[in-house]
Order: sequence, then structure tokens, then C-alpha cells
Amino acid sequence: MIDALIAGKLYGTAEQRTGKSDKPFTVCKVRASAGDGEPLFVNVIAFTDSVQATLLALGDGDSVALSGELTPKVWTDKEGQVRPSVDLVAHAVVTAYHVSRRQRAVQNDGPHREAH
Repeated sequence: MIDALIAGKLYGTAEQRTGKSDKPFTVCKVRASAGDGEPLFVNVIAFTDSVQATLLALGDGDSVALSGELTPKVWTDKEGQVRPSVDLVAHAVVTAYHVSRRQRAVQNDGPHREAH
């Protein structure tokens, strides 16, 4: 297992499905940069309720950062080129909404100082 943090943009929309044991899970794809300018598509699956709810609330192209267990893979495209791919079991998610909400909370609270 590789513990990873990936960031990118949601590709399409997240979809909730039901497993064999009638437990819901959510799947989506995230388009991340591989560093060489080529996009890397990350296949994401989430089982945690809060992560699922966040992914389902996002739309195509929304920025997202996810942490979880990463599994590297390869696939072959229509031209026969071998391409990298990764699967991520997401345990935590951060979106621009989370960041802006946290910033507003910090600004509203202001710095707390104790009198000495």
C-alpha cells in the first residue's frame, strides 16, 4: 500500500453505487498532472460517508485533493501505447469549499490572545 495525497480536478461527476452487501460507495475520476504535462487519471473509490457526500456534491472540473491508499497500474490505449493509471481508496478529501470555509472561520475568530 502507498499512502498518498493527490490533487486535481474532478473528471465528470461522482456516482454512488451499492455493493453486494448493500453498502453504498462512491466512485469518480480525478484528472491530475503527472509532472510531464500529460494528464494522469486517478480512479477513486470512497466508502466513508463524509468523503462520499463531499464527492457527490462536486461538479465536473471542481478542484479536489484526496488522501488514501494508492495502487499504481498501467493500461493500453487505442494506439497500443502503455499508459500509467492509479486507483485510490479515498479516506479524506479537501475542496476549495473546505479551504474558504476554514479561512472565513479563522478571520471571524481573529487571533486569540490571553492577557498576562
